[in-house]
Amino acid sequence: MADQNPTVDTVNCTIDGIEITVPKGTRIIDAAARVGVDVPHYCYHPGLSSPAQCRMCLVEVEKAPKLVPSCTATVAEGNVIHTQSEKSLQARNGVLEFYLVNHPLDCPVCDQAGECKLQDYTSAEGRPMGRSQEAKRVLGRDDFGGDVLFYADRCVMCTRCVRFMREVAQDERLAVVQRGHRNVIDTFFDEGLDGNIWADNIVDLCPVGALVSKDFLHKARAWDLDRVPSVCPNCSQGCNVRLETRDNEVMRIKPRTNEAVNSHWMCDYGRLNYAWINRGGRIEAPLVRDGDRFVPVSWSEALTRLVERIGATPGEARAVVSPFAANEDLGALRRVLDAHGSGGGVFRAERGEEVVLPGFPTLALREDRSPNTAGAELLGFTREGDAAAHGGLESAAGHTGVLFVLGDELADAPADFGAAAGLFVYVGHFLSPAARNAHVVLPATTFAEMEGSFTNVQRRVQRFWPAVQAPGMARPAWQILGVLHAGMTGGEVPGTPADAFAALGGLRAEFAGLDWADLGTEGRPLPEPRALAEAGGPA
Repeated sequence: MADQNPTVDTVNCTIDGIEITVPKGTRIIDAAARVGVDVPHYCYHPGLSSPAQCRMCLVEVEKAPKLVPSCTATVAEGNVIHTQSEKSLQARNGVLEFYLVNHPLDCPVCDQAGECKLQDYTSAEGRPMGRSQEAKRVLGRDDFGGDVLFYADRCVMCTRCVRFMREVAQDERLAVVQRGHRNVIDTFFDEGLDGNIWADNIVDLCPVGALVSKDFLHKARAWDLDRVPSVCPNCSQGCNVRLETRDNEVMRIKPRTNEAVNSHWMCDYGRLNYAWINRGGRIEAPLVRDGDRFVPVSWSEALTRLVERIGATPGEARAVVSPFAANEDLGALRRVLDAHGSGGGVFRAERGEEVVLPGFPTLALREDRSPNTAGAELLGFTREGDAAAHGGLESAAGHTGVLFVLGDELADAPADFGAAAGLFVYVGHFLSPAARNAHVVLPATTFAEMEGSFTNVQRRVQRFWPAVQAPGMARPAWQILGVLHAGMTGGEVPGTPADAFAALGGLRAEFAGLDWADLGTEGRPLPEPRALAEAGGPA
């Protein structure tokens, strides 16, 4: 297996009988991963330093005088490495036995059960029966502050949590105290982890059940959860995440590795702010105003009536959109506005303090607390309102032509919002008092119920996938507005998210430089206008 970059110094080795060529300086554990060999480990993590203290990753290297820790030893030319030799297996078996001497074996009540490395390695390589006859040490539970609880009995002293707070968060609030078998993780200060918005990453890092989230405590079993790749919707950073769901509800959000965006981490604000995704009381069917009441109708009837009414309504079309809407949704509405004669559109975005992760400064809780402000601006919508995402609707409130609202709940809008409009169309999730003035209400999906993309603060376009089922007859807004646009212009209806994304290229040249399939699970940056011009495309 040859390295793809010929300019990098490489070395050749053999791992469990598989020949491989890797860059010089590659650690044995990483080289093994390249050929699909998982070397058991606890203290090692690719985003942290490697202290080689858990002794689980010991492997045999031919001609070496003793076993070597694969998390610190680098591959040398001609190395022949055995991860499953008798010596390696015997060493790991012994280490596991020591770890289990005082472990409480409380798997039935432990949150980590089902995704615990102590369970996995003991099942694969541990002794079938323990030999210790002494009473186990009892240490109990400690509240570390914030969202983190510490069960000292379960700790294997990998020190990942201590190293994360020291090296990545650069806020040294945890330490190893006492000596020898009395070792325990503890906080430096009375407030513990309170006030540090990166602290929940240590729960992800813990390979056993020693560090757990208060928010997730006893909420669900790991094997009951469905996991779907997505993008965090709580700020414009666009952290790659997994939405973990059960019974059609989001149970928790976990970070997903993307070195270009968030590495292995995410902030606690994004991690814990998901209750709104599970909010009930959604609009579940298309509604058409009949006097003072709404009448539910079929999609075909709602959109047929809407095409007729738009054609019969004079004046420009104006819009209020949400920066939580996908690129495809915003682009579909932009095409509808342009087809009727656009009077412009606005969006409101909540803003707050920006907090950078010191050890990985590419990652921050961004000032914009919404995922797609960059996409909204690229597609021609203008920011209005204050830092709380209030106000800025004056021009839309009194508009007399066609008024579209996409995704904005209008919670702060006056009760007579949109009353002057010749046609008020609301495409969204909840019926606020202002939204009840609409002539037509169309139920749309949230990002968690559809496939689409966001553009983050770095102008990187990233895909997300549906994690929960949409309520009732709700549909993606790009699909609703795509059918509406086709009815207005006689054009084609986008049949897939890829079609809706491809149509963005006709609105902004940057999007034309990307292919839906190439976005993958890590996204791609939008080409800059200058690069497009040099490549011969429209600027």
